Amino acid sequence: MGSYNYYKMFGCFNRKFKVSETEPPPDVMDAFHKYSEGGTQMTADQFVRFLVEYQGEEGCNVDDAERIMHLVVHRRHHLTKYTRRGFALEDFFYFLFLDDLNGPIKSLVHHDMTAPLQHYFIYTGHNSYLTGNQLSSDCSEIPIIKALERGVRGIELDLWPNSAKDNIHVLHGRTLTTPVTLHKCLRSIKEHAFVKSPYPVIITLEDHLTPDLQAKVAEMVIQIFGEMLYFPESGHLEEFPSPEALKHRIILSTKPPKEYLELNNQKEGETSSPVKKDSSEEDMSMKEILERATESESDSKYDNDPDDEDGDIQIQKSSQLAAPEYKRLIAIHAGKAKHGLKHALVTGLNKVNRLSLNEQELEKAASLYGTDVVRFTQKNILRVYPKGTRVTSSNFQPLVGWTHGAQMLAFNMQGYGKSLWLMHGLFRSNGGCGYVKKPDFLMKRGPRNEVFDPKVKLPVKKTLKVTVYLGDGWRLDFSHTHFDSYSPPDFYTKLHIVGVPADEAKKKTRIIEDDWGPIWDEDFIFPLTVPELALLRIEIREHDMSEKDDFGGQTCLPVSELRPGIRAVPIYDKKGEKLRSVRLLMRFQFI
Repeated sequence: MGSYNYYKMFGCFNRKFKVSETEPPPDVMDAFHKYSEGGTQMTADQFVRFLVEYQGEEGCNVDDAERIMHLVVHRRHHLTKYTRRGFALEDFFYFLFLDDLNGPIKSLVHHDMTAPLQHYFIYTGHNSYLTGNQLSSDCSEIPIIKALERGVRGIELDLWPNSAKDNIHVLHGRTLTTPVTLHKCLRSIKEHAFVKSPYPVIITLEDHLTPDLQAKVAEMVIQIFGEMLYFPESGHLEEFPSPEALKHRIILSTKPPKEYLELNNQKEGETSSPVKKDSSEEDMSMKEILERATESESDSKYDNDPDDEDGDIQIQKSSQLAAPEYKRLIAIHAGKAKHGLKHALVTGLNKVNRLSLNEQELEKAASLYGTDVVRFTQKNILRVYPKGTRVTSSNFQPLVGWTHGAQMLAFNMQGYGKSLWLMHGLFRSNGGCGYVKKPDFLMKRGPRNEVFDPKVKLPVKKTLKVTVYLGDGWRLDFSHTHFDSYSPPDFYTKLHIVGVPADEAKKKTRIIEDDWGPIWDEDFIFPLTVPELALLRIEIREHDMSEKDDFGGQTCLPVSELRPGIRAVPIYDKKGEKLRSVRLLMRFQFI
């Protein structure tokens, strides 16, 4: 006998709904019968054929198949009918629904990790110490720890003097955010940096300190990180090392103090006169600044100081030389578009560098000279951060950055929403290690120095066929009245392809009414021109006639990492935390 859910209607009588056990869909039964050769049991030899031929598990052998079968038997305990002859259909279906054994993407690091850093997308946080909004939330080491344990490799700290000017606080300057000490942040980074990934952590410093406090930062950094800290003996990298070469290392990245840059410029024969900003220029909108940059690339008054997001002028006007021990520890220098953004993108920066732009500057640059941005990112690192009006810690759409090769898209990791889901999705790639190798076409040049142009529509390269069979687990993770007080939920699934404009697509299944275990069994076709940059975003909604549809879970999967075959797709909540029981059964085919 099946179980039932009871719902009280109008406070006076009950409605009874039967809770059905999830049955294998027809494709699962067909696959079982084919590979068991019509029998009621699937042997290890037959199972390995299924894994190799149907699931595309190259290199899988009988020993692997037997190991999986024994794991399934152990988990099912007394429920299994397993004998030495093999799996029954129920065991086979149970295996297919195990996302740790049969998940949709590869779980191990498998990209080449020996290329220079600029060849990778790097999982990067913005104002990593904030617990909430940009204006009044607390500053804490806890968000830093959470980010590192998720695989984030870029941590941003804003450094300010404390009120006594004798120590360093981390906080969002000129706001009501409550500070946390730098020492506590650095200790937390050391202790949690390599819990999730062995690859390097880049600490981006937004520095508002006096030389005395810079010297104190240097002392603190050396004392806490010791040999974990990486910096070039020569004082400046000629080329970026690889993630492999920097395993278990900590890297500092910030702009060298202004006076130090000016001394370097004098050596190279450039002007050393300080750039002055009058009040009218400080009040200019970003649009006006970018327009000025476009109109006059060589205008020396245009001094885009991108890492200084708060526009701190006091430190820039300091006449003191910065602490030499602090300068020496900066491994990745943040350069400046001193003669205009176009000039910096075309001519590059001195040696290898990192340039920071806000999201509006990136959009402008991508619109006006997108191929120059791509060319720039082949040698240098481009960091993009949210515009200042995102006070609620929301995030921008990341695809413009990724399609132009920008390595460090700095996201508010507490800014939950669709943009952050895409970020989570991309960095599920490559075993979740925080470094994703950029597609080769973003790093290569043609015979006439041409590079990938995101604006050019290309022919279809691959076609992805997605089958949404069914979903289950909500009845275990939610109360029976969570979605509807009077009946079981009415679930449907939305599918989005997010990538270059030509590949964008939205589709959805039909609504299955009054069922905790919806069975859709629907196919969807997605032609893709640039599958390497495409993400499949999946969202389950519960249809509501009178109000906005309820959220039932989501995930985002990088198309380039999808494993073919019938797969168990784990589902996450709005914050990106994995739901304990909810999964979709789906099939992925490239046709």
